[in-house]
Amino acid sequence: MFKKKPNIKPLAPIRSSDRRKIADQIIADFHIDTSGNDKEQQNQGDQNTAGSLSSIRTSILPDNSQSGRFTTMVGPDQIQVDGTVYVGSHPGEEQRILWVKVEDRLYPTVYTLWHNPGLVPLLHTPSMVVEKLRGGADLMVPGLARGPPFPTAAIKGSIVAVAGLDRPSVPLFVGVCEVDINKLSNVQGQKGKAVRGFHWVGDELWEWSTMGKQGPAVPEHIDGWDFRASEDDHDLDDGVEQLNIAFEDHEDEGGVRLNDVEQSAPVEEENVLHEDNQDHEKTNKDQEPSYTTKDIDEVFRQAFLYGVHHFKTKFPDDPKHGLDYPLTSSFVMSDLVLPYLPIFTPGQAAAFQLKKTSWKNIKKFIKQLDKEVLVKSKDRNGGETVILDVDFEDRAVSRFTPYKLPKKDQTSPSGESQTKNLSAEQSRDDSIGQNLRRVVLYKPKDKQAPIFAAANASVKSTYSASEIRPIVTAYIEKESLVSPKNKRFVKLDPVLANVVFDSPSTKDREILAKGEVARDALMDRVIEGCSPLWAVLQGEQTAQDVKPRVGSAPDVQIVLETRSGNKTVTKLSGLETYHINPQPLADELQKSCASSTSVSQVVGSSPKNPLMEVMVQGPQSQAVIKALEKRGINRQWISINDKTKGKKR
Repeated sequence: MFKKKPNIKPLAPIRSSDRRKIADQIIADFHIDTSGNDKEQQNQGDQNTAGSLSSIRTSILPDNSQSGRFTTMVGPDQIQVDGTVYVGSHPGEEQRILWVKVEDRLYPTVYTLWHNPGLVPLLHTPSMVVEKLRGGADLMVPGLARGPPFPTAAIKGSIVAVAGLDRPSVPLFVGVCEVDINKLSNVQGQKGKAVRGFHWVGDELWEWSTMGKQGPAVPEHIDGWDFRASEDDHDLDDGVEQLNIAFEDHEDEGGVRLNDVEQSAPVEEENVLHEDNQDHEKTNKDQEPSYTTKDIDEVFRQAFLYGVHHFKTKFPDDPKHGLDYPLTSSFVMSDLVLPYLPIFTPGQAAAFQLKKTSWKNIKKFIKQLDKEVLVKSKDRNGGETVILDVDFEDRAVSRFTPYKLPKKDQTSPSGESQTKNLSAEQSRDDSIGQNLRRVVLYKPKDKQAPIFAAANASVKSTYSASEIRPIVTAYIEKESLVSPKNKRFVKLDPVLANVVFDSPSTKDREILAKGEVARDALMDRVIEGCSPLWAVLQGEQTAQDVKPRVGSAPDVQIVLETRSGNKTVTKLSGLETYHINPQPLADELQKSCASSTSVSQVVGSSPKNPLMEVMVQGPQSQAVIKALEKRGINRQWISINDKTKGKKR
């Protein structure tokens, strides 16, 4: 979860009473046995006696502990997660993050586990798998070692630790059980994720310190962890190199599993992995199959059909299914062919190349598709062949069955990243035809709690303006504040006078002097007193599906300015807010405006979360607006700043 560095706000000391409450909550949540401690304290008369409740609290959360809020981005969709970190230090050590609170649940870090043996159930896995876990993967069921039986407390939803067989008493990984591990009678041949990773040695939580120092060396042995010695551990760990490791990154919901090639019962491949991966991973260079020209031709033809199938299913309501004709030959290769080549091994990467087909180049490939009446093509001036139309109803397309593909971020066995697939994915434009809604929400302030309590509404929630009005009406009716002379007016009570009309303005003084206010004016003032938030919703999303942001929603910025004397350029920014990929937009503008375009980072934006800017040569504001409207942008959400006009004198 913490592969990316969290943003931790300034730390504040924890009061002694709060520290005891937090420690007692941990003792209760983790079922720590404190029986006999109170009697022991009375008999010995020493509050610091080892094993006393006080010492347990101190071991769990030291006296010098501090806390601070944090936020971090998680997963491929960059979902924001926030919570609280608890920082402290044990004697002779520097301050480290000891606990993390996310969604009202406390998770221990490895630093806490190293000082509190037996705090959570301890599972084991071969050391080679531990390295994959420390890379952010999850632990799959076949990766479990030293069982069955497994710890009885390792049930679904429980927090567990994982250690390697080389250091079986040293927890290196903290996660949450996805299944009832204690009920597993056999792990070989089983499917599914066993433990979802939360924190591990080497992640950003482990690295953090007040002094900026790297995490300490991992202990060789920790007394107190109850692990069972096994005569097979040494042999299992030594033989782990003979095992076939299949893993995926945690952010894509992958995991680590073991396939023992020497076992009589082979382990089935995980659903999240591609069916052909196991065969390709077992195939070495000497066993790489040879591919004929006919085989390679069929691979490219199937890849094109896959690309057409993708756009047809991705944009079912668009007559053109998301394609912007004419399709250039470079677009056909980058968006309709390359991402769908089933390349799993270095041998396949070397074999599945266009120059090794019977067509040798993209032009002849498109001509062949035209002969099959899959597409309609035309030769442009200059010799380039473009596609004018694709027959989405062709029998080959309608009967096409998708096959398994390597992951977008998968690294080939040769160690080279599949950058072609990634670049093609980056150039794909899924924002065309999207349905966007920009909503304004309001979060009440604490002082407004009496008003919202009348309708059993919490000031911790967010509301739209239309939702706040009936809440205020409920308060008016509950307190009988409707003016008897004019029902459109509301009498002021102490709450309204002190909460709503509390400014020193002349208008507020006049309202207070009259003792009543128009109902509509009261509604507006209550809404103005709330903190504004905004959110951009896609498709069927609701305000509960996203996390609103504070302030006013930013517009898409279009700036026209002069460069190099008299050359005008059009710059476009703020696309990320509206889920628009800048690169395909720049490619479209290049064709529609017949101008050169570029994409670069906005000056001053964060390198970790860069904001991008599209620049088009010439005064192209209308063409840009038209392209934005295709992507669901309302004209009212666009701000134009024309700097080419001379200043008035």
